Amino acid sequence: QVQLVESGGGLVQAGGSLRLSCAASGRIFKIDTMGWYRQAPGKQRELVAVVASDGSTTYGDSVKGRFTISRDNAKNTVNLQMSSLEPEDTAVYYCNAVTPRLIATTQAYWGQGTQVTVSS
Repeated sequence: QVQLVESGGGLVQAGGSLRLSCAASGRIFKIDTMGWYRQAPGKQRELVAVVASDGSTTYGDSVKGRFTISRDNAKNTVNLQMSSLEPEDTAVYYCNAVTPRLIATTQAYWGQGTQVTVSS
C-alpha cells in the first residue's frame, strides 16, 4: 500500500506564491509518475502537472509558465512551486502517484487533498 500526504496549502493573495509538497510512504518499489490535480467547487478535477520517473513533465494549459513541478525519486516526494497565483487557481489540490502492476496495468493512488485559496 502507498500513502500520499500533501502539505503547503493555504491562503495567499493574487500574485503571490505557494509551494505544495507531497510525500509517498509505504512499501514502494517503483513510482512511474507523480503529480498534482485540482478540483474547484462545481468543476471537474483537472490536471495541474505531472512528472515521470525519467524527469519528463506535463503541465495543464492554465498553469504553464506559472507553476513548476519537481520530483525526488530517492525520497519519493514531489513538489509544486506555484507563482503568479490567480483567484482562478483556488481549488483543492490532490497529489497523485501511479505505480506499475501487471504488464500493461497500473495502480493509481491519491492523497486527501490540500486547500489552496487565492484572494483578489
